[in-house]
Amino acid sequence: MPLRRPDGRRMGGSMPAITHRSAKEPAIKSRFLSHGTLKITDVTATRRFYEEVLGLEVVQPMMAALYIRLGGDHTYVCVESKPDRPDMPLLYHNGLDVGSDDEVDEAYRRIAEVADEYGVKELNKPVRQHGVYSFYLKDLDGNWWEIGHLPPRGYRFRFADPRNDLTGRTDLTPQQAKEVFVNPVIDTD
Repeated sequence: MPLRRPDGRRMGGSMPAITHRSAKEPAIKSRFLSHGTLKITDVTATRRFYEEVLGLEVVQPMMAALYIRLGGDHTYVCVESKPDRPDMPLLYHNGLDVGSDDEVDEAYRRIAEVADEYGVKELNKPVRQHGVYSFYLKDLDGNWWEIGHLPPRGYRFRFADPRNDLTGRTDLTPQQAKEVFVNPVIDTD
């Protein structure tokens, strides 16, 4: 049985595969995951959305770009591009964490109130999935954001307990593999 998105559509084009950890030395010795990129279409409107709606730290190092971050050193470089570029697919979203399930609901309510003012294109209701209570929104630039309440220390639980890792688990049926993802072991220590 193929894995499904919250809206019921199939994930990926072919049957997902169980992977195996490589024994090879990496070609490079990376120190940390430093940044990603997002397309934006209007530096001024996007900065306002990032600061006033998402609460991100924003700097503008050049006229056609913003750098954003929150709670750490990982940065997104937001580069202005033509508005006819395709929107980000929901599967490739960015996540922000709030302090509780109630705060997820409050964030949803507040964003729903200002969605038109800030150009929010889509806003999905909060649901519990993959160990997180969250909702998704598509911003004015077509980028998807997940606003959720994660366990303490974020997605660290995916790495902390080997039962959450499908690596090498060729013994699992697709349904069992899905259960590992949907109902992860979360240790809050």
